[in-house]
Amino acid sequence: MGSAANKKLHRTNHAGTPKWAVAGLGAGIVGAGVITGLGSLFARAVVTPSRNNPEHVKILDTGEDHIGPYIDLQSRGPEITAPGRYSLWFNNYTGHMKIGDIVPTPSRNSVRRRIISIDHGDISQATSGSIGGNYYINPADAGVQATQVYVPLTAGPAPAWLVEGTTHPETWAILIHGRGASRLETLRGLKPLSELGLTVLSMSYRNDGEGPEVNNGRYGLGATEWHDVDAAISYALSHGAQDIVLVGWSMGGAISLRTLELSRYRHRIRALALTGPAVDWFEILRYQAKINNIPYLSGRIGEWLLGQRIGKKLTGLTSPIDLKALNWVERADQITTPVLIQHSRDDRFVPYISSERLAKKNPRYVTLVPFTRAGHVREWNVDPHKWETTLKNWLQETLRI
Repeated sequence: MGSAANKKLHRTNHAGTPKWAVAGLGAGIVGAGVITGLGSLFARAVVTPSRNNPEHVKILDTGEDHIGPYIDLQSRGPEITAPGRYSLWFNNYTGHMKIGDIVPTPSRNSVRRRIISIDHGDISQATSGSIGGNYYINPADAGVQATQVYVPLTAGPAPAWLVEGTTHPETWAILIHGRGASRLETLRGLKPLSELGLTVLSMSYRNDGEGPEVNNGRYGLGATEWHDVDAAISYALSHGAQDIVLVGWSMGGAISLRTLELSRYRHRIRALALTGPAVDWFEILRYQAKINNIPYLSGRIGEWLLGQRIGKKLTGLTSPIDLKALNWVERADQITTPVLIQHSRDDRFVPYISSERLAKKNPRYVTLVPFTRAGHVREWNVDPHKWETTLKNWLQETLRI
């Protein structure tokens, strides 16, 4: 659940709230049709990959003061005022820059932020852009040396970045991005994990735009993608791995937990480190339906369609998704492997409350570290020191390295 598609789903407003006709049988049938139609559209949107976000941030000006270069931005959304450092893609995603601190100005209509670097593209020609949490653009940009390898999945090879381990090369951290994202999302985790001396594998998987396309190109919300992580573990073991740590963002959390349960190598998995994880799809779907002004019944119908064979034609799924099996809040007592969760309280895609409930139900194995003002999977962007230090200290204690 990475940022591009997450925002798209968040903005899916199907003409607002429909007006119901309360008198007449015909009007009742039309109303029922609208409710069902919205439900099927909602369900289909959830499992359909969506790539780049529209460039909804206006670029007003760039300049330089006595400290350094800056950029003036305007947007209706909160992303331009969020603390921390971010990517700004522009010129139809062909240009990229890194932006940082907010610079005080007298303007009430725009926000000025410090330009950290312009990685590529001509910002002078840009009038709009898109802010994202994927701060780095490749492993070298993140400060590590990696090689491109290919993990053999059932449906074909999937590209991955491999960072060789040093002091603990036999322990492999496998990094799993979220819905609508790519391996770029995991780059923020490469350096702290490599600093621990672990071998790091940042993988792609089915239907993410890099891995093979299967099942009509639809997401399984973790119910199918775990097979690809199982293949990645097999790859790791065949290349010298003894122990596995799964590191997941958003839907990557759902994938990690399903892998922990079903993998043929689950006895090798020693820890899970998750950021903004999808641990209860029921809560996520109901929350998303509510904030997108989708009628309650439509949301429930969409939820129902995802889990039924009858819904396959409407959603494009080749098989239904067992959402109950992906509800780790209800299955909390079945988790017996240490899990670290870093999650922002104001996450507007994957509600924080689910992580909180999971941690309260299973305090022995689940450690929750809350963040604020980070939104969805941008905990590192808001406080990289806290995110990295938490991850490293917890893994050192858990793995005894």
